Amino acid sequence: MSRGTLAQAAAAESVECERMLKEQYDRLLDEVQAACHAVYGARLASLAVFGSVARGTMRPDSDVDLLLVADPLPAGRMARMDEFSAVEERVAPALEAAAAHGIRTMLSPVFRTPGELQQGGLLFLDLVDEARILYDRDATLRRYLDALREKLRAMGARRVSKGGGYYWELKPDYQWGDKIEL
Repeated sequence: MSRGTLAQAAAAESVECERMLKEQYDRLLDEVQAACHAVYGARLASLAVFGSVARGTMRPDSDVDLLLVADPLPAGRMARMDEFSAVEERVAPALEAAAAHGIRTMLSPVFRTPGELQQGGLLFLDLVDEARILYDRDATLRRYLDALREKLRAMGARRVSKGGGYYWELKPDYQWGDKIEL
């Protein structure tokens, strides 16, 4: 086999591996969504994935970053994680199936009520461009992200790539004493 043929074969194999990886994560996300509906029921307002899984740049060891918006939620992170453990129990067979295909992942949820969502936070800067909304009952999350995107645009904010990562320049014409509100 020539070098060119070997390179083409390797590229085709890489594309096939990426496709299979995406399919495994997509199956897992279907299970996560079903489990969230089962556990949170009518309280579930929105569910989104963000990070590498949402961008499609996941690896076999990437975690699944989730934003779960429900009302009401227990007070405090630990109580919210305790409630979410029922989702993890329901998803356990799908995680085991993914592991059988070489995907060693875990769920990394962030919890907000609709009111807490409106309070914002730096996390949402990433979600503006990268959120993959899996469920959004009343467009709660989409409306919030659209409004944030518009605020960022009006401020002239931009996401700057640097060294394989990025940072946000929120107000390019910032002057000492200016207040930046998201």
